[in-house]
Amino acid sequence: MAAESAPSTPLTLPVLPLDDEVVLPGMVVPLDLNDNDVRAAVEAAQAAARSEPGKPRVLLVPRIDGAYASTGVLGTVEQVGRLADGDPGALIRGRGRVKIGAGTTGPGAALWVEGTRIDESVPDPLPGHVTELVKEYKALATAWLRKRGAWQVVDRVQAIEDVSALADNSGYSPFLTTAQKVELLETADPVARLKAATRQLRDHLAEQDVAETIAKDVQEGVDKQQREFLLRRQLDAVRKELRELNGEEQGEESDDYRARVEAADLPEKVREAALKEVDKLERSSDQSPEGSWIRTWLDTVLELPWNERTEDVYDIRGAKAILDAEHAGLDDVKERITEYLAVRKRRSDRGLGVVGGRRGGAVLALVGPPGVGKTSLGESVAHAMGRKFVRVALGGVRDEAEIRGHRRTYVGALPGRIVRAIKEAGAMNPVVLLDEIDKVGSDFRGDPAAALLEVLDPAQNHTFRDHYLEVELDLSDVVFLATANVLEAIPEALLDRMELVRLDGYTEDEKVVIARDHLLPRQLERAGLAKDEVTLDESALRKLAGEYTREAGVRTLERSIARLLRKVAAQHELAERELPFTVREEDLRALIGRPHHVPESAQDPAERRTAVPGVATGLAVTGAGGDVLFVEASLADPETGAAGLTLTGQLGDVMKESAQIALSFLRSHGAELELPVADLKDRGVHIHFPAGAVPKDGPSAGVTMTTALASLLSGRLVRTDVAMTGEVSLTGRVLPIGGVKQKLLAAHRAGVTTVVIPKRNEADLDDVPAEVLDKLDVHAVTDVRQVLELALSPATNAAAPEVPVAA
Repeated sequence: MAAESAPSTPLTLPVLPLDDEVVLPGMVVPLDLNDNDVRAAVEAAQAAARSEPGKPRVLLVPRIDGAYASTGVLGTVEQVGRLADGDPGALIRGRGRVKIGAGTTGPGAALWVEGTRIDESVPDPLPGHVTELVKEYKALATAWLRKRGAWQVVDRVQAIEDVSALADNSGYSPFLTTAQKVELLETADPVARLKAATRQLRDHLAEQDVAETIAKDVQEGVDKQQREFLLRRQLDAVRKELRELNGEEQGEESDDYRARVEAADLPEKVREAALKEVDKLERSSDQSPEGSWIRTWLDTVLELPWNERTEDVYDIRGAKAILDAEHAGLDDVKERITEYLAVRKRRSDRGLGVVGGRRGGAVLALVGPPGVGKTSLGESVAHAMGRKFVRVALGGVRDEAEIRGHRRTYVGALPGRIVRAIKEAGAMNPVVLLDEIDKVGSDFRGDPAAALLEVLDPAQNHTFRDHYLEVELDLSDVVFLATANVLEAIPEALLDRMELVRLDGYTEDEKVVIARDHLLPRQLERAGLAKDEVTLDESALRKLAGEYTREAGVRTLERSIARLLRKVAAQHELAERELPFTVREEDLRALIGRPHHVPESAQDPAERRTAVPGVATGLAVTGAGGDVLFVEASLADPETGAAGLTLTGQLGDVMKESAQIALSFLRSHGAELELPVADLKDRGVHIHFPAGAVPKDGPSAGVTMTTALASLLSGRLVRTDVAMTGEVSLTGRVLPIGGVKQKLLAAHRAGVTTVVIPKRNEADLDDVPAEVLDKLDVHAVTDVRQVLELALSPATNAAAPEVPVAA
């Protein structure tokens, strides 16, 4: 070709347009002469070749959407003849790139243009990076050709050494678009052109790998489904043959569910919902995950005891006897259950079982300190009523779905705890104990306490709807018992739906009865001792309850009895003690050590907390029941200049305000009370509540702080046997407070004999056990002056009138 025209020699050539096709140098293409443009260009080239040596030449130019490319390919007409289909055609070989110039004239009907050959030479020898590029392209091309099975072309590609020819060889690639081929045609630099061809080939191979992977995965999935389908058909055929062999009736799984639903004793709406799900099961395929969800749902619905109910025991006296035998004290709860059974009996006798779709269930909230028997009381209630008992522990529950269930769209969905409790009980009217309802939490998963609003509302729970079941469940005949330690932790809306029953703790006499009749027999069995081997004298039990433990319940008392019996059992095994053995009061110290809670009245007068002015005994209510609370007051040295009020003991805002009110009252009425109030103006006042690690709040310590400050200023001691409670106002009025029963029980446990309460709390004394009131001298007062008169010792008996000074 160098003889035909040098690269710099201008050329005049007829244009052979290629519609949406691109021919690169080195390619040999057959063209149909029936196309007028092709025939005109070939004839013009033949006419021009008669006067010039060599083969006829044409300019192959891509025509894309009617527009010509700026670069064409010089082509020689190698042969004119017939194509494979018999039509006339010409075989043309691309020789090199030509930069198209201006149009010109020439023989024939073809369009003639002027052009210039483009230099496509590369340096020799090739640079290292070009050599690596050549190797990469040949490797990619070989991989692609082998995938297509074109083994005969692999050797030809490997034999090409010219960079330009190797890049133009990609023109044969069928996956290249017209735009990509035009890009290769117009790229004059052979190295840049080879880079582009390599990139295009690499991208195509990557796409091909992804497509092959997808096709393989799809084929494997189809094969697995076909295999599973075939195996299931074979399994069905085997089952059919076995049924025929055993003479059993044939039937599909969906038919079995339909028969079970129709045979089950379900409410009408539940039956309709179940049959709809059976219809879905019949339409779903064996491979559908929905089928397993429907089967699980149907199993849950069919297992629920929709119409199963236990008959209540309407032996009112017998039920009362059971409650009395299993629990000492707790008269309020026993009376409430007895009332419930009596009303149920009368309604049943008069045919008033169901009113407005609702039955006579009960919702009781048992609130009290730990260890008073709230949880065990639920079992006794179920026993007395002849019902099934289920306990639902709510402590730490933070997910609303635990109560109302999960939606069936979730993987592993389950019904809520209420539905599971009904299912576990096997009856629609069990006694359900919602234990530790005040320990329910809330977070991003919802508020379980809010989900309990419908469950515990007697006006709504006959149409309770669980998220999993999505059918109405009648809970109106269920007796719900909720237990809690702290009343304030229960949401107000939830508490409003329940009937509150307070369990304020046991008296010492009740603890002795419980220990003798319930705790001791149980711990004897656990210690491996017979009933006649070890006995506890009543005085020993009373000392255990009064001085070794100080609690509202009996858990610590039971642990003390267990420790005592273990000690006796161990001594017997070591041959240190003979059985049978009776434990008396004087034996306790040798067996389990000294008492831990000695009453103030039993201590030496000089060692009592109230042995100095400025200390008073108050009463408080905690999460563990009632307790005594000491208040200490002192005045700072006037030389320090630390005036004002200082409060310590981890106090809440309400209690801090009570201290301010007590101080203001004494400042304004000090002269009337004959107190040296001048000390309050120039010296700092410090009020301290011991047990500083325990948070304290509430207004009921107002009279106690006032009494402590009055004792400090007057130098008169506060009586050891007096404890007090009540809120104080700026005018000295004693205002009512709460928790009177718990506070009086705490005073009784602490050995206090005189208690001062507000006059307006006098009605609360009806709730206090008679045996406690008999041992307490209770004074109901209206003014703080009465408190000071009762609590402070006479001036003649007081200690030195010097006012204590804080360091």
